[in-house]
Amino acid sequence: MGKEKYDISFFERYLTLWVFLGIITGIGLGALLPSSAGFLESLSVKGVNLPIAVLLFGMMYPIMVQIDFSEVKNAVKAPRPVLLTLIINWAVKPFTMFFFAWLFMRVIFAPFLSDKMAGEYMAGMILLGIAPCTAMVLVWSYLARGFMGLTLVLVAINSLTMLVLYAPLGNFLLGVADMPIPFITIFLSIILYVGVSLVAGYISRTTLIKKKGIKWYESVFLKDMGTVSKVSLLATLVYLFMLQGGVLMSSPLVVALIAVPLFIQTVFIFAIGYKTARVIGLRYEDAAPAAMIGASNHFEVAIATAVTLFGVRSGAALATVVGVLIEVPVMLMLVKISLRTRHRFKKKI
Repeated sequence: MGKEKYDISFFERYLTLWVFLGIITGIGLGALLPSSAGFLESLSVKGVNLPIAVLLFGMMYPIMVQIDFSEVKNAVKAPRPVLLTLIINWAVKPFTMFFFAWLFMRVIFAPFLSDKMAGEYMAGMILLGIAPCTAMVLVWSYLARGFMGLTLVLVAINSLTMLVLYAPLGNFLLGVADMPIPFITIFLSIILYVGVSLVAGYISRTTLIKKKGIKWYESVFLKDMGTVSKVSLLATLVYLFMLQGGVLMSSPLVVALIAVPLFIQTVFIFAIGYKTARVIGLRYEDAAPAAMIGASNHFEVAIATAVTLFGVRSGAALATVVGVLIEVPVMLMLVKISLRTRHRFKKKI
């Protein structure tokens, strides 16, 4: 079975480089304009940052308008990718994150950390582990040429499941009896980060195809949508690191210590999902999003929860920010691995 070939634009080919430049730019702007971070953080409603919501809309909308929503019903008829995702996200991932956090913070790196800070770093990593992705996975699936209809179904199911399970799992794994998980933060973030772009994309697609026809829609309207999404991704990174760059720069060693278990967790969860998908006979187009939705995290909710529970300058908040630092480069790496190994799966029918 030969490998399929796809045309990759210059921008997409060097996306990892642009990501690192975006991170450096954000940190630099945050250092040059330290007062701007406080102002940008103030533009929030119930822990949800409105500028980030706007930037994520710019990232998600171009993907939503490319989804053939008639395919979503076909994705619902295939339960295996959905069941695989639910099992990995809620029965495996939170507990492997707890294990890796404990192993590195309480055992391997224990000589370098105080007991209090080790506990806070663990808490932040656990909050990431119980917040599977509900937005960015659309970008990763799109870049990996996954089945976007299925990805949308997975995002919808994941969003609803997180509303129910995030707080109980947080209470259990953190061992806090009355942990005030901000439900409204989770709910608003899902509505703003996914719901608005979903509705706008559906209306745009159905209206324009009806008026202009599918040929015009695909050749004209969709022509530059992929670039718009990637530019919005870079702008989001610049913004996030303007907010958190000072914290990262002040604790470079700690950042490295936190990054190690987070990197291992991300790759480990992806490997489990991707390998299992192949074993149970999924097509590549279904396997890629099913594996990636577990590997990536809903870092906005994790950051907001860590800040609410432990404070903006806490070790828990720092750990969630490090999650942002490593997630994009690591997920881009996994996208490349997926594309290079897609020939090992069943062909798309």
